[in-house]
Amino acid sequence: MDKKKNLIVFGTRPEAIKMAPLVNQFLADERFETKVCVTGQHREMLDQVLTFFNIIPDFDLSLMKPNQNLYHLTGEVISGLKPILESFQPDYVYVHGDTTTTMAASIAGFYAGAKVCHVEAGLRTNNMLSPFPEEMNRQVAGRVATYHFAPTLKSQENLLKENISKDHILVTGNTVIDALLESANRVEGLENEDVVELSSKIDFEKRIILVTGHRRENHGQGFVNICAALKEIAVQNPDVEIVYPVHLNPNVLKPVNELLGSISNIHLIKPLSYPSFVWLMNHSYLIITDSGGVQEEAPSLGKPVLVMRDTTERPEAVEAGTVILVGTNTNKIIKETQELLDNSNKYNSMSSLHNPYGDGKACQKIIEFISNL
Repeated sequence: MDKKKNLIVFGTRPEAIKMAPLVNQFLADERFETKVCVTGQHREMLDQVLTFFNIIPDFDLSLMKPNQNLYHLTGEVISGLKPILESFQPDYVYVHGDTTTTMAASIAGFYAGAKVCHVEAGLRTNNMLSPFPEEMNRQVAGRVATYHFAPTLKSQENLLKENISKDHILVTGNTVIDALLESANRVEGLENEDVVELSSKIDFEKRIILVTGHRRENHGQGFVNICAALKEIAVQNPDVEIVYPVHLNPNVLKPVNELLGSISNIHLIKPLSYPSFVWLMNHSYLIITDSGGVQEEAPSLGKPVLVMRDTTERPEAVEAGTVILVGTNTNKIIKETQELLDNSNKYNSMSSLHNPYGDGKACQKIIEFISNL
């Protein structure tokens, strides 16, 4: 019996984290011939994840360029995948989530006649400009895909409303929980260069607020508002340490360094490797972020999350009470952070809630579904 041929495509660090457990489980399964293609939409941050999960790509498009734009990236992913698809001829092409790599690779897979499998399918804000361009990316992938691996029932409902056949949807939970649970065990007692440096600069006897922020829609005034809030929180709470691994995008680096660089209990650090970031999440008191993945991961570690976005395609966490939307409203960020610092009942309630994003068995469910086709 011929093996089913899989091509798994990703390009950014978040995609790599969420696809890594699926890659490794497929590679270990003799029913499949599985190859990995990375586009290099992120480079250094992507490579750190590949090393941590022991993944060696079969194909690397290495598309990262200075001042890269969406026009260039979209075209390069599609044309870069063409010879790979023609030579390998996969039965299934797997894409993840909502990046430009995802959207372009789904189109390339469709052009090649492969069945496109969309992991983390069905997330929607139904506002094409929020988040931009991610909402458009995932909707395009959703139209092109044959099979849809939805993390939650709400994601499945979104797909059913778009006339996707229920037979082509599987509710799996999110693969990021598979990755996190595996990683949290591996980073217990981690002592790498990042952790040694963090421990020398930061007093982990104090409560740690971990901040991440990078989204395009927050560039400009949004980041000015966020920085104003963080400054006020730091000044009002000298017994708290704020740790902010700052994204390399100049639209983030510039305002953050200018507005927060001189405050003694705000630590602006370089982006962390994935294992170091999991270690830091585990040692944090609460997390303020605009990241989708962190909204899903943090509740599994018992960490309340404030989300610096006005809309979220992950309403399950809001409904479950594990995250609170604060947007880039300076006063709201300050108010909700202060309440979690001052009100132990509210903090304990949020930190003990059930994670709505799964049990760490999403990859296993995907593989069994494909094997039975």
